[in-house]
Amino acid sequence: MDTSAIILAAGAGTRMKSAKPKVAHEIMEKPLVSYVIDAAHKAGVSDLVAVLGHGRDVVAPLVEGDCRVVVQEQQRGTADAVNSCRELFEGHEGCVLVLSGDCPLITPETIARLVEVQRKRKAAAVVLTMTVDNPHGYGRIIRDSSGELSAIVEEKDATDEQRAIKECNSGFYCFDIRKLFDALSQVSSDNAQGEFYLTDVMSICREAGEHVIALPTEDADECLGINSRAQLAQAAKIMQRRINARHLDNGVSMSDPDLVWIGPDAVIEQDVELLPMTFVLGNSSVGSGTIVGPNSRLKNTVVGRNCVIDETVAIGAVIDDDCNCGPRAYLRPEAHLCRGAKAGTHVEIKKSTIGEGSKVPHLSYIGDATLGSNVNIGAGSITCNYDGKHKWPTTIGDDSFIGSDTMMVAPVNIGTNVTIGAGSVITNDVSDNSLGLGRARQVEIEGWALRKKEKDEDK
Repeated sequence: MDTSAIILAAGAGTRMKSAKPKVAHEIMEKPLVSYVIDAAHKAGVSDLVAVLGHGRDVVAPLVEGDCRVVVQEQQRGTADAVNSCRELFEGHEGCVLVLSGDCPLITPETIARLVEVQRKRKAAAVVLTMTVDNPHGYGRIIRDSSGELSAIVEEKDATDEQRAIKECNSGFYCFDIRKLFDALSQVSSDNAQGEFYLTDVMSICREAGEHVIALPTEDADECLGINSRAQLAQAAKIMQRRINARHLDNGVSMSDPDLVWIGPDAVIEQDVELLPMTFVLGNSSVGSGTIVGPNSRLKNTVVGRNCVIDETVAIGAVIDDDCNCGPRAYLRPEAHLCRGAKAGTHVEIKKSTIGEGSKVPHLSYIGDATLGSNVNIGAGSITCNYDGKHKWPTTIGDDSFIGSDTMMVAPVNIGTNVTIGAGSVITNDVSDNSLGLGRARQVEIEGWALRKKEKDEDK
């Protein structure tokens, strides 16, 4: 039987106090809804439908490609949101998950468990429940005398006795598709909020003699919904510790795991050391034997083995084996350090290849350039790549030495085994094995300071 999933992502999230839709907020620079999508995919669910509403122009690009999109024009409750998907499931058999797009901590294992229980017990509905110390705001799980699920009562509709119950609805479900949509036709909005509650499906199915199951979760943290900035921070800390624990178990060293942030999609080999205030985000990877940090941020960056990445920001860069970066280096998109290369202190590199064994040790900007192997760039040197309208390339051949404070005005080609004198402005190509000089002749005016002093005293 097929398994599909409906991800509810239509809510405004007014308590977030944000112009951004709730599910578009991020943990480790990844949107909340993307965590839920990934968990569903890893649980083996390929057919996903996202229900959008508030801020759909922002949310749609986050889910398209992974999900079919349905728009809930008016936010009239969770049952109405699911019912908006009815046409997509006409004639379908099997089960459908309903997942909350603002719960990034849900795991693939728990989603798979919901499906397994629904199938094995041929239930009309399975709801994931959680037991919490403070149940405020959650729907309460009402069980009958035999311990079976009787109903789910929203807090605003609950009695004082029901509000004291600590077993709560998590917002995650697995339904028999046909029985779900049959029951949705019977849901009314006769309640304190005037909304169509998905939770009413449970009692409707139960009254029809169908099997309805309340499945307790093993970890209530998985069901934490994000409704405020405080809950976003709480979930981020849980996610940080969960991810870091996995990497520690796999042989990654962290002297203080609470001061290291690793994104969920990052790949880190064993024997990597991550020092405090290090961020490894996006689709970054770090090879064995590399030390990253302190105070470093890698995003969508590939780092090879046995590198030192000290106080470095690298975004969309590639750093091969045995490289050295920083402190205070900035590698912008399409920067590529080949094996054994160096980008030193206060160095910025953008859309450039630094050849094998080449060095840009300090205080330099290299943009739109291609450096061969064993090139040395002196301190304070710059590729002048932008003329106000266009970016132009600079090439420097193998074994060349660029003296300090050199301006290379692109487009320009500097050959192999070239030496450029310090303080030069290079505007023309330099041929192989040459010395290039492009600076004004030094002039000395003897006695100038004494004559100036006398002139000033006469005033």
